[in-house]
Amino acid sequence: MFYRKNLFAWEQMLRLVAGVMMIGFGLFGTPAGWLGYGLAAMGAFLAVTGVFGYCPACAMIGRKPVGKH
Repeated sequence: MFYRKNLFAWEQMLRLVAGVMMIGFGLFGTPAGWLGYGLAAMGAFLAVTGVFGYCPACAMIGRKPVGKH
C-alpha cells in the first residue's frame, strides 16, 4: 500500500537530522542500557519518517496529506 506524504520537505530534513543525532547519542553518548537503546530506536523511527515523508502518528491525529503546489 502506498501512502501519501504528510510531511513538508523542511520537516523531513529536520526529522532525518534529529533522528540520526538521536541514534548517535543513544548508542555512543549514553552508557549501554535500555535508555540508550530506547533513544536509538526512537531516533530510527524519526529518521525513517523523514526519509519516506509519511508519519503514521500524524495521520492518526488527522494531519492531511501534503499537496503539490
